[in-house]
Amino acid sequence: MGATNQEAHRPMAVPAGRPTWADEFDGAAIDAANWRFDTARNAAGWYNNERQYYADGRPENARIEKGALVIEARRETLPKARFADWGGQDYTSARMVTRRTLGYGFYEVRATLPCGRGIWPAIWLLPPDGAWPDAGEIDIMEMVGSEPEMSHATVHSAAYNHASNSQRGAQTRVTGACTAAHDYQLDWQPDAITIGVDGRSYMRVERKPGDGMREWPFTRAYNLILNVAVGGDWAGAKGIDDTAFPQRMTVEHVRFWGAPAAR
Repeated sequence: MGATNQEAHRPMAVPAGRPTWADEFDGAAIDAANWRFDTARNAAGWYNNERQYYADGRPENARIEKGALVIEARRETLPKARFADWGGQDYTSARMVTRRTLGYGFYEVRATLPCGRGIWPAIWLLPPDGAWPDAGEIDIMEMVGSEPEMSHATVHSAAYNHASNSQRGAQTRVTGACTAAHDYQLDWQPDAITIGVDGRSYMRVERKPGDGMREWPFTRAYNLILNVAVGGDWAGAKGIDDTAFPQRMTVEHVRFWGAPAAR
């Protein structure tokens, strides 16, 4: 969730050469070798009092369309007889996680975002195991529909996290975020995390001398996550506009250039 204490404005250069790993979404279907669907908390309910059910490979919620990935949130209920893990939610969506973990390096996700009130698209990273927030979280982009075109970048750890209102991050306005694609970027190095849009950073967090795992758990590979949530403590604070559905995030590509230490 948002913070404004780590602003940094400088150029961000995309590495030369071919990415270490990428998905251009140019096939006929979502590549199951690259992605899995996270449905773990459908029955119990998702974190932050979010209101969505995350479907597993359901084309209404996640599909390839015109050379891009579409993650679509819909206002609908599902039949329990067909969806055994349905927890009574009034909205459906998808949460996609990379099969492989990615580490130090440069990330670029080109996306057009949904911006209806109550919607919560996110591009972010979590480790494959470990308790939150101790194991860390890197949020490349979060946007809530009550603040359209405002992109938030944050990092969380045991010492700095939104549960204690001490998270480190920054925000910037991305004009046209809801109507055109932009490049959401992360440069993750052993001693610094820099996040920006379209080749310009707006957040940078540096590892300080003496920082341990409580302050800097960002020392191993994480999974990249793409999802569109509905409601929740942050995105739902001003309600949900049910007339705005369906809402979609369209992703044209995901690219990762690994740093030598991460290969």
